[in-house]
Amino acid sequence: MDKIIGLGNALVDVLVAIEDDGILTEMQLPKGSMILIDENKLLKINGYFNQKKPCLATGGSAGNTIRGMASLGAGTGFIGKINDDFYGNFFRDSLLEHGIEANLLYSADLPSGVASTFISPDGERTFGTYLGAASTLKVEDLSLDMFKGYAYLFIEGYLVQDHNMILRAIELAKEAGLQICLDMASYNIVKGDLDFFSLLINKYVDIVFANEEEAKAFTGKGPEESLEVIAAMCSIAVVKMGARGSLIRKGTEVVRVPALPVEKVVDTTGAGDYFAAGFLYGLTCGSSLEKCAKIGSILARDVIQVVGTELPEKQWEKIKEEIL
Repeated sequence: MDKIIGLGNALVDVLVAIEDDGILTEMQLPKGSMILIDENKLLKINGYFNQKKPCLATGGSAGNTIRGMASLGAGTGFIGKINDDFYGNFFRDSLLEHGIEANLLYSADLPSGVASTFISPDGERTFGTYLGAASTLKVEDLSLDMFKGYAYLFIEGYLVQDHNMILRAIELAKEAGLQICLDMASYNIVKGDLDFFSLLINKYVDIVFANEEEAKAFTGKGPEESLEVIAAMCSIAVVKMGARGSLIRKGTEVVRVPALPVEKVVDTTGAGDYFAAGFLYGLTCGSSLEKCAKIGSILARDVIQVVGTELPEKQWEKIKEEIL
């Protein structure tokens, strides 16, 4: 089985269920978005969260995907930056507990990153993200040895703000013979850096994951047309459509896989990340595109029925049986 390494923001999700979306307006966080916040906004959000009972979970888009794959038994690694503090130790311990090779670097200047996660009554999640130490991952932190022994590099779109670092990571990964996977991450991130996303996908990326909002932000089109546009730029394009399933295209092969039914959506945090985890797990096992997407749908179905992105071990055993 091929191994995969993730490159992303090392974040801990602090999750709170909200009664209505009024607090999102008050905090100036558009529903369903990921907004980067400063320390002052973090303190304001913490003031609100301290009145609730927050749940902690290891987060970050790439981190979620890598942990999902590791829980299925895939060989995985992760590159990110933390501080030697409570949240940093929480993140590191979670990687190690899942058997993930932790290529973690340390920052002494900023605290570890935190994603304050508001869960609306309909399960939609909104992030106010303080990157902290995660944002200090730089070109000079990367080395060729980090990528050796892996077949795939998975990059989250949230990292595109540092163009030089992303390009250097891709350059090293390509030199080590890896294929590049990119998750677009958030529609507002795509919209804000459209030219760079176009450069990456046209020139470097082999596999692209996007939900329909991100795909529309990138192409200006609906999911089917977006799939066609993106697939013309890379090897495999995946457009996730939530409850309407997913679309996958490789060359002339087009696959549509329905979403699996769910009685109640509790929290959509990690749904796209876990879909990518299942899809890539299938790919590393040599499965068909349809089977890859079906595995992704199984993981997405289960993670939206819990708060955060941690599934119990018994649930992973059931998932493995279902995949077989």
